[in-house]
Amino acid sequence: MIDCKGLQKKFNFNIINIMKKVIFEAGLPITIFKEGKSYVAYSPALNLSTSAPTYEKAQSRFTEAVKIFFDEIANMGTLDQVLSDLGWKKVKSNWRPPVVVSNYVQPMTFSYA
Repeated sequence: MIDCKGLQKKFNFNIINIMKKVIFEAGLPITIFKEGKSYVAYSPALNLSTSAPTYEKAQSRFTEAVKIFFDEIANMGTLDQVLSDLGWKKVKSNWRPPVVVSNYVQPMTFSYA
């Protein structure tokens, strides 16, 4: 079982193992964009996304996807390997996600054949 708390704390997180229960507290960088009639929530820190018909539902589904993601990697015993593969760094006993330094729209014009 995973409890997600403190998502409002930008880039501040803890992963705590307590009697086979993992508590994940984080402020993950999440981008929500519109694709057709759906909203897509995506976090580069986990390379994880989900979609929904509304912005609010995309937010709640993303939280649920994060819970499932951590539940699965904790149950498989691959938490350290998966986070390391995603670019997270372990500092003492805490994991730190890669930091997004920029997120912008760059205008582009080019031709192709």
